[in-house]
Amino acid sequence: MNTTTSYGQATEAAFARPAAISATGLRKSYGDHLVLDGIDLTVSAGTVFALLGPNGAGKTTTVQILSTLIEADGGRARVVGHDLGQDPHAVRASIGVTGQFSAVDALLTGRENLILMADLHHLGRAEGRRRADELLERFDLVEAAKKPISTYSGGMRRRLDLAMTLMADPRLIFLDEPTTGLDPRSRRDLWEIIRGLVADGVTIFLTTQYLEEADQLADRIAVLDQGRLVAEGTAAELKRLVPGGHIRLRFADARNLRAAARILDVTSRDDDALTLQIPSDGGVASLQHLLDRLKAEAVSVAELSVHTPDLDDVFLALTGTRGERGGRTTDKEFSA
Repeated sequence: MNTTTSYGQATEAAFARPAAISATGLRKSYGDHLVLDGIDLTVSAGTVFALLGPNGAGKTTTVQILSTLIEADGGRARVVGHDLGQDPHAVRASIGVTGQFSAVDALLTGRENLILMADLHHLGRAEGRRRADELLERFDLVEAAKKPISTYSGGMRRRLDLAMTLMADPRLIFLDEPTTGLDPRSRRDLWEIIRGLVADGVTIFLTTQYLEEADQLADRIAVLDQGRLVAEGTAAELKRLVPGGHIRLRFADARNLRAAARILDVTSRDDDALTLQIPSDGGVASLQHLLDRLKAEAVSVAELSVHTPDLDDVFLALTGTRGERGGRTTDKEFSA
């Protein structure tokens, strides 16, 4: 299933911004294994761009190429205005990268890690320390600043890792599955930090296994499968690719189930579970119409749930696998 499209309905504001990343025909192979098969990407400055895909789709390879960690076998790219092939040093000076695993030194304190990063960027003693204190405050790490990293929680390590990435004030940050392994609260804390960075004009290139994360954060989303981009658009645009909104009814007894089945347009029926599935756009009007029909026939419903297509449905339709929901469901349930 290939639904790659330019999506002309995207907001004019997003396209009016200059491109932080512009890539065409990126290809990468390892021996006979094709990892990237000529992908094209455009990421507007000051936005969040999320790259989704199952394990092995090529997400991390894409990040590694665009951040100069490895070279592509083919294609061209400009990152923050610099040619990736001709001027990789300028690209590296303009970006930050946070990988799936924390890169902090566990033998040092939080403040020492930041100062070490400042020294690597040649910020100077006074400026480096001023910047370290500023980032500790911004990332709510002041109380833990003098504690060894070995005492930090996973969420604290992630915040410090991102703070270290910001030491050089990059305008583009690659976040490769930054919330993997974090508890829901720590994940949401990091989301707020990302939103704050974007509000300050930073561009975020995000790969994630959590579909809710992309839905919450991304201005645009691309789906990568077997090295090819199979869809791209806003979350709302991608959801419109997939039909299948429905209402699920559960009954207390078989009599009510049979009565409802006679008057409704049923797409799925389970007599053992006493449930019916009815097509619906999830809107209030269609729900009210359904309830009115049931009331008119004196049919009693024990439980009702509304399901509208979400990114999990999109992911499944495009890749044949389900992504991680991050503990969230899009079914709304009502008990009678």
